[in-house]
Amino acid sequence: MASNLADPQAGVAAPVTDRRGAGTIGPTLSVLSPVFVVAAALVVHQFLPTEQLPPLTWLDALPEWRHPYPVALALVALGALLAALAHAVVPALRAVVRHNAPLVAGAVGVAAVWELVTTKMNWLHQPFFPGPNEVLGAIIEDRVLLLESAWHSLRLLLAGYAVGATAGLVTGIVVGWFPRVRYWAMPALKFIGPIPATALIPLVMTIWKDSFTCAVALIGFAVWFPMTILTSSGIANVRLSYLDVARTLGAGRFYLIFRVAVPAAMPNIFIGLFMGLGASFLTLIVAETAGVPAGLGWYLSWQKGYMEYAKMYGALVLSAVFFSTLMTLLFQARDRVLKWQKGVIKW
Repeated sequence: MASNLADPQAGVAAPVTDRRGAGTIGPTLSVLSPVFVVAAALVVHQFLPTEQLPPLTWLDALPEWRHPYPVALALVALGALLAALAHAVVPALRAVVRHNAPLVAGAVGVAAVWELVTTKMNWLHQPFFPGPNEVLGAIIEDRVLLLESAWHSLRLLLAGYAVGATAGLVTGIVVGWFPRVRYWAMPALKFIGPIPATALIPLVMTIWKDSFTCAVALIGFAVWFPMTILTSSGIANVRLSYLDVARTLGAGRFYLIFRVAVPAAMPNIFIGLFMGLGASFLTLIVAETAGVPAGLGWYLSWQKGYMEYAKMYGALVLSAVFFSTLMTLLFQARDRVLKWQKGVIKW
């Protein structure tokens, strides 16, 4: 045993070296995974025969290498290589690159499977299921109209969401703080709240003649109910010890509500904001198909009427990016406001 401890050539260092070598292989494969998946997607795109017959579009005048799908794959591969270089050179970026590289690889893999089952194998037929190249071409072709529609949808969504969140916050605070108001209001909320906002389209169209105001009212109603319920629940369940300490220090009702109860109820309030945002997305698309002269929902309905399914799928892709961006911004706001929850509650 003594000779093993004294001998620097003993077989203890070898496993450490092996573990280090194995530890570098996993992160390297993870960082370079988008490049490998892009290569497989390009092989599928370039060498498998095309069984689906796409309609004639502006893409037919371009050479194959200038089509949007292979160009997008090449840009993803270039970005992945630059990210791998940054991973090797900048230690601060390593965690971000390792986290996002597999997600990018997964998205490219989904696009490759999409092309395989549509354009290459024709398991899903035209015109209802176009391939990714055709959908990207439709997005590029209608990019101006799509961006204009996204801008109109953003204005409408933010207006309705602000109205519903503000009304829900006020109603929730009143219902949660005052027991007498809660006694009368909760039965009414349970009766009115579950009504789908889209079922109120005929009613709001008779009250307001302007289609934008009608859509704002529908979105606001969809946001108001979950915001009210969760805010009132958070206010009503604030620990009595917090309120007792504040009263002992001489706090009045206004201070107790807005400096004690509302901050303590912020986790519930943010859950209401998230639920309201999801409800607003659903209501937005339906509201825009009911008379709003612009927006992503209007664009979807219009293109479906002309059986332009590639443009319809392009609008769906843009809607997904649009909605996920708003959801991410709300997550970041939640993380900043509820920073004290880190390490206490799993997010």
